[in-house]
Amino acid sequence: MAGPIILANVTVPLLGAVDTAVVGHLPEPYYIGAVAIGAMLFNFIYHLFNCLRMGTTGPTAQARGAGNHAEVRAMIARALLLAAVIGSVIIALQLPIIGLAFWMIEASAEVEHYARAYFLIRVWSMPAVLGSYAIFGWLYGLRNVRTPLVIQVFVNCLNIVLAMLFVFVFEWGVPGVAAATLIAEYIGLLLGLLSVWRTLGDLPDDDRRARLLDPLQLRRMVAINSDIVLRTICVVSVLGLFMAKSAELGDVQLAANQVLHHFLIFTSFALDGVAHAAEAILGESVGRRDRAAFVHDMRVVFLWSGVVGAVNILIYLVAGHGIIALMTSIPEVRAAAASYLWWPTLLPLVSVWAYTYDGVYLAATRTRIMRNTVMASFALFVAALYLLMPLFGNAGLWIAVSAFLVGRAVLLHTFFPRVLRAI
Repeated sequence: MAGPIILANVTVPLLGAVDTAVVGHLPEPYYIGAVAIGAMLFNFIYHLFNCLRMGTTGPTAQARGAGNHAEVRAMIARALLLAAVIGSVIIALQLPIIGLAFWMIEASAEVEHYARAYFLIRVWSMPAVLGSYAIFGWLYGLRNVRTPLVIQVFVNCLNIVLAMLFVFVFEWGVPGVAAATLIAEYIGLLLGLLSVWRTLGDLPDDDRRARLLDPLQLRRMVAINSDIVLRTICVVSVLGLFMAKSAELGDVQLAANQVLHHFLIFTSFALDGVAHAAEAILGESVGRRDRAAFVHDMRVVFLWSGVVGAVNILIYLVAGHGIIALMTSIPEVRAAAASYLWWPTLLPLVSVWAYTYDGVYLAATRTRIMRNTVMASFALFVAALYLLMPLFGNAGLWIAVSAFLVGRAVLLHTFFPRVLRAI
């Protein structure tokens, strides 16, 4: 099960990577910087509301393990309703959001101009993206990993074709990249809704009834998602500060860090694929109250994580410079990125623990502990950032990111016995 989820997950950051690669072959580095800032804003928002996926898989798997198919049906309805509400609110607040972003980020005039254009087009895809998160989380909870993989591969292939068409044929530049992603994401949502409709018809009949607006289940959903949102605020704030501080180092270093940032994103999404599998598999064990199965399956999940981490390291060692060259043709950016390539190459050694434990905690719906450990790790990141970046520049920035991942891994491992006792 983990293999298809990993493949599905690593296709997610391809949307941003394709955007970077397309503009990376335009003549000026500020095009990459603009997409870097624009994509960073969307990564912040998408990660922030990834609770729609993370908070859906575990409870759906638990309901399936308990044989409560009425609750399984109600879960997708609640998640899609929440996605529509959140997406609509973000669209309504698009101007204050972009205004606040550039109040906080120091960037060149060219970067700000094109990043603003990118954001104001792509923001209209928010309901589609969040709806897809809800759908994929629900399908993962039902152990349907093939459908998300097919949809995401199709969406990314469509995005590549449209981006190249809009930029190199129609010469729309950065707005063309944003428009391509917008169209691809809505088509992905339509395919996901079709899959939901077919899956609902295949679920077994259930004598029990589950209300869409059941107060107890809504309170549980809000509690889980609130913890995940607070946890995710810290995670995306690390990514946001990483790009914001990179902008202070100049357009070339910003562009280089944006390229290397995709290495981190690919690693995180690959490991998140294992975490998603953990939520589905271990969530069923929690629903059955089967601690022995939970421990056994958790060992398998960590084995998969180790393999994924090792593969990432090997790929970056062998093909890292080639990937950089593929993403940008600007010599200065290539050289700057190559000099720091070893950081994202070695970080899977520690990130494998943080991401996999996230899946374990989500399967057990022990989100409060997960939230608190990430908040403590974020405090460590901020301290390292403001202490080391003035001394070591860009290296200090990468050290701070490493400290954040190490802190998460150590704290989640420390508190795990408490999670196991509750099963």
